[in-house]
Amino acid sequence: MDFEHIPVMLQETVEGLCIKPDGVYVDGTVGGAGHSLEIARRLGKKGRLICIDQDQEAVETAGERLKKFENVTVVRSNYIHMKDVLWQQNIEEVDGILLDLGVSSHQLDDAERGFSYMKDAPLDMRMDQRKEKTARDIVNEYDEKKLFRIIKEYGEDRFAGSIARRIVAAREKTPINTTGELAEIIRSAIPARFRDNGNPAKRTFQAIRIELNNELGVLEEGLTEMIDLLKDNGRICVITFHSLEDRIVKDIFKNAEDPCTCPPDFPVCICGKKPRGRVITRRVIKPSEEELLRNRRSSSAKLRIFERHKGA
Repeated sequence: MDFEHIPVMLQETVEGLCIKPDGVYVDGTVGGAGHSLEIARRLGKKGRLICIDQDQEAVETAGERLKKFENVTVVRSNYIHMKDVLWQQNIEEVDGILLDLGVSSHQLDDAERGFSYMKDAPLDMRMDQRKEKTARDIVNEYDEKKLFRIIKEYGEDRFAGSIARRIVAAREKTPINTTGELAEIIRSAIPARFRDNGNPAKRTFQAIRIELNNELGVLEEGLTEMIDLLKDNGRICVITFHSLEDRIVKDIFKNAEDPCTCPPDFPVCICGKKPRGRVITRRVIKPSEEELLRNRRSSSAKLRIFERHKGA
């Protein structure tokens, strides 16, 4: 099945990277290669683009779409290993990095991947199918307290307690094996008057996916290290799709710009922590009205940009 490759905020992201024809760039979540195609078009013969994705189908699709560009390399890996991937390519520093943290349209539309609550399929949700653990393991093996925690924290669902109880009660009778079964259990746990505001399963599915793929942990650890991979004046652009991701990106960028831990009333800094650059996006960038009409899945997207200054 082909990857849908409608890139979110394409122009805003590419312009935010300030691409130089002879620069070196990394797309850490290449997906359908929508952003990478535009980056590659703007590079000269001396430029380089390294594309990373942990999804094998994404790697195959991106490889096919980018094969005409001799200076593009596609690697199957998780962006948390970006430093190692670059080292294997004999690259120490780059001019720009892109992360598009959304679940790809392909992953949502391919029912067998188990990401969608709209289609009945095995409970999978693995972004890297080499991993053994699936969403089914979480749903059937986590105790009620742990289920409540992830649904509350990662799904930000006010009915987390009720949903966790219903899941545990249901699986005592028979294992929960499919997305359809789980979606119906979640629906039954939410009062009818609150079911009209979108699909009631959306938040819980998000929470399970985040937990299974350690999405927030990977983002926090990976993004902090990526800033150090940038050359002077290099930029990193991150597109997020929910508040938890956006908060992490915002906080990491803010701390990189102003890492001082001295009390506010100290006349001079004595902690010795130096700024690593500056936040370009004082106000988060959101999709235009035109894009929202063209691509409804961009509605929750937010773009933040950071620029490295080694002498800051």
